Amino acid sequence: MSKRRTTLPAETTAQSLRTMDNVTALSPHLTRRRFLARGASVAGIAAGGIATGAAAQEVPAWMKTPGAPMRAYGTPSSYEKAVQRPSASGYAKVSPATGSSRTPHQSLEGTITPSGLHFERHHNGVPDIDPAKHELLIHGLVNRPLMFNLATLSRYPMISRTYFVECAGNSGGNSQAKPPQGTAGALHGLASTSEWTGIPLSLLLNEAGLAGGAQWVIAEGADSAAMVRSVPLAKCMDDAMVALYQNGERVRPEQGYPMRLLLPGWEGNMCVKWLRRLKVTDGPAHSKDETSKYSDLQPDGKARQFTFELGVKSLITFPSFGTRLDRHGLYELTGLAWSGAGRISRVEISEDAGKTWRDATLQGPIHTKSFTRFRLPWEWNGNAVVLQSRAIDEKGHVQPTRQAFTSQYIAGMNYHNHYIQSWAIAADGSISNVHV
Repeated sequence: MSKRRTTLPAETTAQSLRTMDNVTALSPHLTRRRFLARGASVAGIAAGGIATGAAAQEVPAWMKTPGAPMRAYGTPSSYEKAVQRPSASGYAKVSPATGSSRTPHQSLEGTITPSGLHFERHHNGVPDIDPAKHELLIHGLVNRPLMFNLATLSRYPMISRTYFVECAGNSGGNSQAKPPQGTAGALHGLASTSEWTGIPLSLLLNEAGLAGGAQWVIAEGADSAAMVRSVPLAKCMDDAMVALYQNGERVRPEQGYPMRLLLPGWEGNMCVKWLRRLKVTDGPAHSKDETSKYSDLQPDGKARQFTFELGVKSLITFPSFGTRLDRHGLYELTGLAWSGAGRISRVEISEDAGKTWRDATLQGPIHTKSFTRFRLPWEWNGNAVVLQSRAIDEKGHVQPTRQAFTSQYIAGMNYHNHYIQSWAIAADGSISNVHV
């Protein structure tokens, strides 16, 4: 498995130098150019540690024999087999196929999640749907009920957009009184970003014609759990999509093949997979999937229902639990930020548990309701520190502290958790999850 570079590589090019000029250092004394110069020194350039001349480089074995033949469908390198999704099932005795698997954020770069590493959440397994027999019905308060098969839908004009999908229970483990020790993916991996391609839902609803009193749309999935969620009509007419493709290929079975509902920025459970029915109504269904679950319990015994939009959030993926800093010196700190309200406008970093903050650099392009990668050169002097990131979105929403978030709910409420994640780095370089 490939390992993350922790120093600026000796083979730094002019292009990468220009890129690093866009980075702001956490320490006011660690300027961009000093970071580059010192990084090169650490990498061995100044000490003459880089061998020169063709004779110094041996010819590896794989240059001496023919390579493997082409495959019909590409797969990752065998050396990357450790990059997998951790999975869990709390209902194994009742339904072995019910549970979740999580995106290993600590092992990935960029912002697009590979389709094979996109998180999964199933309530009764993944159905094996024959696309030739699957149909989508739009009915209820419409002037003309419509039935679509996959071939019919594929004739409609499509759009492509990059959006994140996040389970409302993502990061819920941090609601425990004692902070769980897990990787960035194990704790926060129920969120992933893909390029989605499909038909705007508004186009299909307009073709059906909305009747008087239409206010909600009830979406139903074709899995054996018969997932049902209520969606305000205004969202359906805004940026909702019937997604047919993910990252350029047909949506995979675990992501809703042959079609799923996509509600950008709203809780993932509402993005009903294996979509088979949309009923236009004058009110919500109050189904089992939006009453017994996915509601937020408050200290007074009441519950917040229909808290659809996901809060502004960020996560440092390196350094994080599961890695160890093996020396003092220069590192590149990086992570992800996202918001259900729109684009990320700023990410701040603290190395003193939130006492002081400095800006990280946002890597473009910055899409609305999508992962945004942030980066920051950072020098570790060997002292114990607590690293945090805090995101701000274009609407001015600021990622809350743990205390500010948890004070709204009963102890252990594990939905819509988006408070600041804290990683404690000890003097020996070990990293742990801590509550601050």
